[in-house]
Amino acid sequence: MVHSHDLGPVIDQHPFFQGIGQTLHDLLVGCAANVRFEAGDYLAREGQAADTFYLIRTGQVAVEVDVPGKKPIILETMSEGEVLGWSWMSPPYHSTLDARAVTLVRAISFDGKCLRAKMEADPKLGYEVMRRFVPMMAHRLSLARMQLLDLYAPSVGGKKRKAGK
Repeated sequence: MVHSHDLGPVIDQHPFFQGIGQTLHDLLVGCAANVRFEAGDYLAREGQAADTFYLIRTGQVAVEVDVPGKKPIILETMSEGEVLGWSWMSPPYHSTLDARAVTLVRAISFDGKCLRAKMEADPKLGYEVMRRFVPMMAHRLSLARMQLLDLYAPSVGGKKRKAGK
């Protein structure tokens, strides 16, 4: 088990915050906690407060959309080295999707309120965090767009058109 006072080296090893610099690193560690989720546990629920993001260390997390009367639609399965959650960055700070542990998940959680306050007080930290989140957000939105195209693409010649064609 990794204790909160030992999170600095763990954060250093995670690709998302590689090269962040010692001063900003120390600010991040102050908002971090070691967490664990059993298979089936939810890391986030649509509509609930989003005050956390996670650096996934081990395990798999399904990012899902709840469909009434049907099984949830899995938009993405995330695993080691990936970052989960960005709703903590933008008001009203509510999760827009469900995130469910598929396997045992070990992660570092970051308190969004703590980090937002530190980002406000130190624009350099704010810039570094945003610089790392924005490309990830753009990539995930692009993936969601491709899935929508695949689901709703018009039929061509009686067959469903493949996304990107």
